[in-house]
Amino acid sequence: MSTIQRLTGAIAATTPKPLLRRPTLVRKREDDNEAPPSSPRKKAKVTFDSDVEVRVVGDWEKAPHLIQEEVRRAFAKRALGDDSGYDKLKDVYSKKNGNEEEFSPVTIKNYTISLLANVSVLNKSNSDLVHAVLSSDWLGRTEDYVALFVRLIANVSSAQGVFLGDVVQMLVNNLTAAPPSNGRIRDLPVVTRLMIYARVHRTLQYLLQLIPSAGRIFSSTMTTAFPHPTDSRRSHVVYVQNLLKLVGYSPELRGEVLALITERLVKIDVQVQVDLEDLAEDVGEGLVDQIPPARPDLMDDMEDSDMSDEEDSDEDEEDEEAQRAKEITKNVEKMDAILDILFSHYEQSFSHPSVEEQVGSLNILLSQFVTTILPTHRSRHTQFLLFHFAQQSSEYIDTFVGTCVQITFDKGQPAIVRQASAAYLASFVARGMHVPSNIVRDVFGYIGGELARLRRNHEPSCRGPDMRRYSSFYVLVQALLYIFCFRWRDLESAPDDDFEDDDLNTPYGQQHQWKSGVKEALSQNVFSKLNPLKVCSTAIVTEFARIANHLSIVYVYHLLETNKRVRVLQSAGTGYGQPNRETALSARRDESYQHLDAYFPFDPYHLPKSKRWIEGDYREWSGIPGLDDEQASETDSDDEEGLKSEAEEGTETDETGGSF
Repeated sequence: MSTIQRLTGAIAATTPKPLLRRPTLVRKREDDNEAPPSSPRKKAKVTFDSDVEVRVVGDWEKAPHLIQEEVRRAFAKRALGDDSGYDKLKDVYSKKNGNEEEFSPVTIKNYTISLLANVSVLNKSNSDLVHAVLSSDWLGRTEDYVALFVRLIANVSSAQGVFLGDVVQMLVNNLTAAPPSNGRIRDLPVVTRLMIYARVHRTLQYLLQLIPSAGRIFSSTMTTAFPHPTDSRRSHVVYVQNLLKLVGYSPELRGEVLALITERLVKIDVQVQVDLEDLAEDVGEGLVDQIPPARPDLMDDMEDSDMSDEEDSDEDEEDEEAQRAKEITKNVEKMDAILDILFSHYEQSFSHPSVEEQVGSLNILLSQFVTTILPTHRSRHTQFLLFHFAQQSSEYIDTFVGTCVQITFDKGQPAIVRQASAAYLASFVARGMHVPSNIVRDVFGYIGGELARLRRNHEPSCRGPDMRRYSSFYVLVQALLYIFCFRWRDLESAPDDDFEDDDLNTPYGQQHQWKSGVKEALSQNVFSKLNPLKVCSTAIVTEFARIANHLSIVYVYHLLETNKRVRVLQSAGTGYGQPNRETALSARRDESYQHLDAYFPFDPYHLPKSKRWIEGDYREWSGIPGLDDEQASETDSDDEEGLKSEAEEGTETDETGGSF
């Protein structure tokens, strides 16, 4: 070792090593040039500014450019077989509200922006990611995120048509009473149901304008999402109102939407009638009249997600009939609410100054009548939509009557459809308050002419009344009698404009003057060899006999007495290719099964909420001047017991069980 090396080592050994110190906070002095104080240095104080927002950054929240790179690499690695980043991307949209690991709104927004930049790779192979995005709670987020999300699903639907059905299905599901998006997301303001529906409608409107084929998909999707007939009143009301709101911005879908609503309404309507008939008579009678006043519009109360129109009750303590009666009442309320909504919707069209708008709505109603209402047996209330709006003008009345006449006399139509059309024709003419006298006389003449043709065909081979073989004849005769009972005043020769009820209080036996062919049509048909009075409804025949005798147009009481000893023949078949077979019904001794069903579609309307729409349109039974007065005075002279007996045994009723 050299002398220089020994000296250098000695110096290094004697030199002290520097100490490692922690950095200290230096408090800035007011004057940097000021000399340091002579007193010992004090530790600086740390203070926090209350105006500065302090936020803890979660593990998953990253800068936007980092997220964009992450998304790009996730798709790139997936193409090479590595799904780790792709699965993590799905987790971003799969987190549920309330989960501690839920991503922040800012993070989800940045991921959505990144997906929008990579729409081209969101194809069928990545469908699970697309479905995760569609099932996320996007409707409960901020407006800017909703706009971003709509851009994303619109671009995906445009670029990849395979996802269009899924997008439309998701949107339609959010128009139900219980949408998948509940509008409650942590750290964000609550979004109400009405706001959710408004956002969905804006999205649907944009999508239908951007992609016209979405309308076709919507037509099938809305049918699937329609509430089941057993679902609550609220479920039906919410969905129907949302469908009709969609019609406002997509008028090309109006016909399909209204047809669907009418079809489902008819099913509820018929089910109510079947249930009423199955109930015991003392329970079912007057059940509709006992329904309480309608409740407020449910759309006003949608803010409460737990709201339900099903009342809690201890059903175990109720007997079976009481429970069924309660279910029927709920279905009637449901039907009443839907009808009221439909009346309001059509009213907007028929009050529109455009004739084209009105005619378009009438054509929609006529189409629904021909395809849905007419072929359905026992529809009770739905047809009143047409009853009300067809009476808005004489032209519309003529259009509806002409439709019924054409179907009734069209030999190419099935017999059951022709018979149903005859019932609608007679009921509309009889009950329509605004149906003019000339149409009453024309329809009476049309029916009389067809009956004359049927008599010529059937009377030569007739051996007696046969309801199955001559059903078409009996249906038309019953329609003729029904019209006469309600509109006989319009069949007189006196000018209609000078008609007053007091002028009809004609003394018994005085002859009335009738329009040409009226008396002949009644006489020739009721005294035909086919003997329709034996087959027609007893209530209608009895009332006709009273009125016809009082007005001295035809006397049939002797025929009614003779018919008590006449037996209705049994034809070789039912008329539809099926052989006769005795059943418990046909074995009844009173032969009531051999009478026509007194079904006239426009029976009195009693639904509590929607009945307001037909006020002034409906002709109630008004009685016969002179005839009913005489019966009333005779009844007043009886004692109380006799009055009770006569009311129970002698009062004629119409087809609804009420006073004819």
